[in-house]
Amino acid sequence: MEIAFELVALAIVVLAGTALAERIGLPAPLGLIVVGVAASYAPGVPTVHLSSDVVLLGLLPPLLYSAAIGTSLVDFNANRRSILLLSVGLVVFTTSGIGLLVHALLPGVTWWAAFAIGAVVAPPDAVAATAIGRRIGLPRRIVTILEGESLLNDATALVALRTAVAAGAGGVELWRVGTDFLVASIGGAAIGVAVFVVVARLRRHVTDPILDTAISFVVPYATYILSEEVHSSGVVSVVVTGLLLGHKAPIIQTAQSRIAERMNWRTIAYFLENTVFLLIGLQAQWILEDVRNGGVSAGRVVAVCVLTLLAAVVLRIVWVFFARYLLVRPGPDPTTGQLPPATFTFLLGWAGMRGVVTLAAAFVIPVSAPHREVLLLVAFTVVAGTLFVQGLSLPMLARRLRVPSPDPIEDALARATVLQQASKAGFKKLHDLEYDDRNGVFALIKQRIEQRNFAAWERLGTAADQETPSELYTRVRLAMIAAERERVLDIRKSGTVASEVVSDVLSMLDVEESMLDISQERRGEVRLTAAHRRTGDSCADLDAFPPVETVENPECPDCLREGTVWVALRQCLVCGNVGCCDSSPRRHATEHFHDSQHPVMESAEPGEDWRWCYLHHSTA
Repeated sequence: MEIAFELVALAIVVLAGTALAERIGLPAPLGLIVVGVAASYAPGVPTVHLSSDVVLLGLLPPLLYSAAIGTSLVDFNANRRSILLLSVGLVVFTTSGIGLLVHALLPGVTWWAAFAIGAVVAPPDAVAATAIGRRIGLPRRIVTILEGESLLNDATALVALRTAVAAGAGGVELWRVGTDFLVASIGGAAIGVAVFVVVARLRRHVTDPILDTAISFVVPYATYILSEEVHSSGVVSVVVTGLLLGHKAPIIQTAQSRIAERMNWRTIAYFLENTVFLLIGLQAQWILEDVRNGGVSAGRVVAVCVLTLLAAVVLRIVWVFFARYLLVRPGPDPTTGQLPPATFTFLLGWAGMRGVVTLAAAFVIPVSAPHREVLLLVAFTVVAGTLFVQGLSLPMLARRLRVPSPDPIEDALARATVLQQASKAGFKKLHDLEYDDRNGVFALIKQRIEQRNFAAWERLGTAADQETPSELYTRVRLAMIAAERERVLDIRKSGTVASEVVSDVLSMLDVEESMLDISQERRGEVRLTAAHRRTGDSCADLDAFPPVETVENPECPDCLREGTVWVALRQCLVCGNVGCCDSSPRRHATEHFHDSQHPVMESAEPGEDWRWCYLHHSTA
């Protein structure tokens, strides 16, 4: 009961602390560390000793798997050089630099222990970097590199740490270091691919979303244990398996299974990620107590901790600029056509927050190591220092450097374009199918797809005080669903209908309402701002007709003549004709295209800057 009570209390503090941090605008990882440090000194709170086994076996596999299945394999592959230079090259560089520094500052510490603590503090944390990066809206390319780096750098750091520990135990031959790393990385990748093949084949025969999700809970642990048993890297195996399963999910899983898995893993990751930072804070009291009882002076302890923190930050910045200008030399961003500026590189170097793996790996250092308590405090200082110094300053730095965040209006344009191209492929398949349409199914399908696409285009923004048809539909339908649910609950209360039937009806209403809620949230994110990036596939017609200044106070003459109302206006870039959009009742812009075959139009709405090609279904 005592253990159960402590676990429940831990969960309550994590959830309450996260909610409070979000309410006051503080990143949850930082707030939970503060709560953990304060709790470690509170009377009645038991001392929590975080062991390496709990983190590396209990927490790390699900956290890595959750991050991996949500990472784009396409984006990962596009940035693989940068990711590998950071996850391998930077870890080795930092390990060496910190090792030399600690050995020089801390008398009596052996070379192997110095390099061990270098390996411990070398890898940034996936959770900390991406949680703060996404919250403040870092560019997606930076977030992708940070995610990819933090997925793989743990493997490099753990191999370096185990090599240093083995050297301290009885010596290790230098050539074995490279061999061990190759075995760990290549073997881990091979096991990850093998597990992916097995699970993918299994999932093709599993249609029950509950069973499919249960399988996904087993995969990260089974993969990690199998890989570690054959002396490969469990980290690499879990990451490879997660990346491949996430990439192939639309093919090997049913829609219900994908939705269930995505929601369950989001919940698990949310809870575990925040629990990790609370546990980090809870280590403060006993680590500081051990250092106080050690034989190293307070001044030297402070010097070692502060200089190691400073070195960890500086070494990363030096490496990212060295890698950018001498090794990688990145090409233009595929979405902007421009080279990433130096501000991106500096921001990438600054976003090197450490996390739970650093603190957990420190416990791998043997108890017999000289000044072990100081080395543990060094690890704690680097974790807490990078989270607070870099984590708190990262939003301000991004603003000062004017680093652009993802633009909601560009996302809305891309979303509408992709949906339009998907619809085009769907209609082509529909025409190829052989069926007897006696009941007007074709017209019904066309109507529903057009409504979906129109709603996507309407999110690009119209007048702020004007309600679009999709917004009106959402508002009215949500009110209807509330009334419908109330009636169904009255029927349930009467007991005249089987509870299973009532539950099915309520589930149908829930699904429809959740879709409307998502649509409403996305519409609220869109700002009336100019979109400058090319989105989707370009074409010769878009290249031939660049954007122009649209007419002032545009009107649809056909709507005025017919006495109808338009939702938004479009201007032909060939002849300048202004017509209403497809969300409007009469769709005069599309009618003009069919009559004239003029291929490209531009939005004539204030604050919008995008074009559409009718022939190729592409935008710019």
